[in-house]
Amino acid sequence: MFVELGHFALVLAFAVSILQAVVPLVGAARGWPGWMALAEPAATAQFLLTAFAFAALTWAFVTSDFSLALVVGNSHTAKPLIYKITGVWGNHEGSMLLWVLILTLFGAAAAWFGGGLPAGLRARVLAVQASVAVAFMAFILFTSNPFARLAQPPFDGQDLNPLLQDPGLALHPPFLYLGYVGLSMAFSFAVAALIEGRVDAAWGRWVRPWTLAAWVFLTIGIALGSWWAYYELGWGGFWFWDPVENASFMPWLFAAALLHSAIVVEKREALKAWTILLAIMAFGFSLLGTFIVRSGLLTSVHAFASDPERGIFILAILAFFVGGALTLYALRAPAMQARGVFGLVSRESALVANNVLLAVSCMVVFVGTMWPLVAEMAFGRKLTVGPPFFDMAFTPFVVAIAALMPLGAILPWKRGSLGRAMAPLWGVLVLSLACGAVVWALQTGGSPLGPVGVTLGVWVVTGAAADLWARTGRDGPARRLARLGRLPRADWGKAVAHAGLGVSVFAVAALTAWESEDIRVAREGESFAHAGYEITLAGVRRVEGPNYVSAMAEMVVTRAGRHVVTLLPEKRSYPVAGMPTTEAAIDYGFWRDIYLVLGDPQEGGGWAVRTYVKPFANWLWAGCLLMAAGGLFSLSDRRFRIAAGARRGAVAPVPAE
Repeated sequence: MFVELGHFALVLAFAVSILQAVVPLVGAARGWPGWMALAEPAATAQFLLTAFAFAALTWAFVTSDFSLALVVGNSHTAKPLIYKITGVWGNHEGSMLLWVLILTLFGAAAAWFGGGLPAGLRARVLAVQASVAVAFMAFILFTSNPFARLAQPPFDGQDLNPLLQDPGLALHPPFLYLGYVGLSMAFSFAVAALIEGRVDAAWGRWVRPWTLAAWVFLTIGIALGSWWAYYELGWGGFWFWDPVENASFMPWLFAAALLHSAIVVEKREALKAWTILLAIMAFGFSLLGTFIVRSGLLTSVHAFASDPERGIFILAILAFFVGGALTLYALRAPAMQARGVFGLVSRESALVANNVLLAVSCMVVFVGTMWPLVAEMAFGRKLTVGPPFFDMAFTPFVVAIAALMPLGAILPWKRGSLGRAMAPLWGVLVLSLACGAVVWALQTGGSPLGPVGVTLGVWVVTGAAADLWARTGRDGPARRLARLGRLPRADWGKAVAHAGLGVSVFAVAALTAWESEDIRVAREGESFAHAGYEITLAGVRRVEGPNYVSAMAEMVVTRAGRHVVTLLPEKRSYPVAGMPTTEAAIDYGFWRDIYLVLGDPQEGGGWAVRTYVKPFANWLWAGCLLMAAGGLFSLSDRRFRIAAGARRGAVAPVPAE
């Protein structure tokens, strides 16, 4: 009965979303306050109904209700409780319900915290948000119903994909969806502004917190996914440029560009048309990612479904919303005249360069991701675009962004002097080049990527610190230190986020340039040396888990005769799902990771063993967490929490012609 109520709640939420998409929009066009006011309770009701439906589906998984086809296909009574819960979104239908739940949550949050918005803009924003919900609820109800019943329920289920039975997957999809779907708010603000014909400094202030929140969630989601791939898939890497990985990375790049562009709109009333376009494209690429994951057109280990018919439905949603928004943009763009003017050497110019680099790098990733599909459809050729292409094509943009970042952050608005802006950075530049030169000399002819990564990492991190210090004035050190603690949180957030990028750039370069790998067949009791460590395969034993059996190796790692760690890599088999998995064993360290993988038993005896020593591996995810922490610092700034509507009276609207 509870499951039927959940299904009924989802149908009611669909009806409420239609009401919310139409009535407030008409009310805003006609100036009817009552009709516009309907948007807020409707957004709350829509979220509560969707949350009830999601709770009902979760209850079905927890109680192993095998009368639901979705539970049968993605659960099993022997599965641990945490994986029963994650099974709710470890499939196509359940993940789409989570998608819609987060969509309605953002719409409700805009209703709850949007009191400072003008009534007309608030009504239009919530109506546009509801229109997206209409499309995806229709998609769920008509093509992907999670509440479909079976006439004859089986005694047990078919289990969840073993690759998804991992604690990292309990958090990765929700955070990723919070980022993906959170960009719908920027889209709704952009379309509402186009309908209203008003883009001003207040609009820039309103859209920034929503974009920043989505970017933070997306950063955490991507980092969790990369970490999961690193320790779970057993291949030793952290990023493979897989189509689904790229699908989450592309909107992240556009969201980063949108964040910086919205600052220019808020501070200088410039780049209005460009910022609106970025908001449309950021959410458009989120929809594109949803299409890639669920259409089956591009092969990926991360894909949820391989159903072209569902893919066509999502493609229609993508074409309607992005195509409609771009059409409206084409009609309104001439009216969005920029007011602020700025010189070539200015913070505005630096942010424009940042935007261009981020947008073009995103398009490079897009072309590389979609080209195999285009080549097959247009030329009948099967091609693979792999990491070598992306590494060569994308890396120059990262280098350029990192090189520009400290200078761009310290330049003044409107116009500035390059020499004056560089004054606090000369020491930083010398330190960065010196660190790179030392590493180049010490590595004795290795890859140049390592020294370049060190130079850029030190430049970005110390440049962020120099930017903070420059904001404290020119008094004595004691007074400047006191002012440092009183700087706005947004300034600290920017510095921490930029430093996080510097740490990640360094970590990627260090991992790529300096990691070492060994692949061999090892017999029980045999030892071998690698990268200064002595590794002994002490034995392999059979272990039974709650829903799997495992061949678990005991591998003892020593260095110069001293015990370092004993690691237990596994080769698991899940009988119900009929799938094997490789469970790497990792000794995490501040300076390096020791990464051991047990392969298959060999015909002549012994086991295939892979050994990696990965320098600064954890610095990569630490850098991502720093970026997310910087975003949270900025989001907690009091200026973000004050209603932007207080400023709207000072700014005249841009007329729509």
